[in-house]
Amino acid sequence: MCLVFFGSKSMFKTTSPFVRGLCSTPFGTININEKFSLFEKQWTPHIIGELNGQYVKLCKLKDEFVWHKHDNEDELFLVFKGTLYMDFKDAESIEIKEGEMFIVPKGVEHRPRTNGEVVLNMLFEPKNTKHTGNKKYSFSAENQKWI
Repeated sequence: MCLVFFGSKSMFKTTSPFVRGLCSTPFGTININEKFSLFEKQWTPHIIGELNGQYVKLCKLKDEFVWHKHDNEDELFLVFKGTLYMDFKDAESIEIKEGEMFIVPKGVEHRPRTNGEVVLNMLFEPKNTKHTGNKKYSFSAENQKWI
């Protein structure tokens, strides 16, 4: 538990790991570009924030990921740099350009991919969302790290 103070009289209690790390400074911003510079591994989400039972994650994407679905969770993709393509088993593929976002509804089988460039992406997902959804692979990120 962390107490965060605003001046001499107001405060709130939190157990959020993000805010907990800021106890010596009540609030701070997150530099997204700086966070992207902290890792190179592709297709492995890194957690940068938490709100309302959701994790905010960053990942670098290149080439193709695997077909998968999330039976109980929607998945939001927000492209910071590059162009992301989303393939669907039962629908036409879409293109998500820099500055655009797309929400994959729960239960929809999908495969994110790029045209060979590294795409910088932000994800918003419920905390219990599994990296590769309903399928498990040797590269499935079971314990995603905070950066």
